[in-house]
Amino acid sequence: MGERRQAGVALSLLGPASLMMMLMLLAPLCFLARDSLNRYDPNELMIAALTPANYLRFFADPFYWNVLVTTIRVAIIVTLMCLTLGLPMAWRLAGFAGRWKSALVVLTVLPLFIGSTTRTAGWMILFARGGMIDIVAHSFGLGSVNLIYSEPAVIAGIVAINLPFTVLTLLSVFEGIDPRLTEAAASMGAAPSRAFWRIVFPLSLPGIAIAAVLCFILCMNAFATPLLLGGPRFQMMAPLLYWAVNNDNNWPFAAAIAFILMGTTLGLTGLANMLIPGRYRS
Repeated sequence: MGERRQAGVALSLLGPASLMMMLMLLAPLCFLARDSLNRYDPNELMIAALTPANYLRFFADPFYWNVLVTTIRVAIIVTLMCLTLGLPMAWRLAGFAGRWKSALVVLTVLPLFIGSTTRTAGWMILFARGGMIDIVAHSFGLGSVNLIYSEPAVIAGIVAINLPFTVLTLLSVFEGIDPRLTEAAASMGAAPSRAFWRIVFPLSLPGIAIAAVLCFILCMNAFATPLLLGGPRFQMMAPLLYWAVNNDNNWPFAAAIAFILMGTTLGLTGLANMLIPGRYRS
């Protein structure tokens, strides 16, 4: 009887939120899915139809394939860099205690208080001709260095945006690991690095997988940074979606691009659920 009552209370608490999510998320997705099967006309913009032409156009055109491959490549590079930089940062933060830890966590999340567009504008000044990197290169006699509108500039900008999210995700994972395990390893003569790779790292793999998926998804859907740092010649999926809506007014094709992005998101979410054991899911 008590379990039924608890289930009823949980249902009453989750019901309104679930209904709101269905109305605010699933209903627009259904309309978007319907739009992606419509036909585009330059005069009428969108004509009701049931055709896979928009999806076939994307996968049949080498240009769009290259944009998708570029987006995936950048996302993989950014994810690997964020994990490489975020793992030691999160592990060291988890080892601190008291005020120092709070101060360091605040410093980690401080960039999140500034909009991504504002931060990207700062990167544009840094990478542009006559910027700080160009000035330093001239001082060492390396000539002019202009990184703006290039793939390395986009990668650096997205890493700066995604790194705090990666560190915070990994920090919560490391804080959930019993520190007595590493203390026991140290008492048996294991070096800190050996204790980390043999004990902490295997236990944190589910959390690392979640951080990697989160970083990958954020990068796949990045818009402002590729648009501002990549310029018109460097294309990724989210700016491509913007151009399809804003410049071409091709709403059916834009809807198809959006569903390709969402399909990647759902695929990664399913992969994460396969990697994480049931005891971690709970």
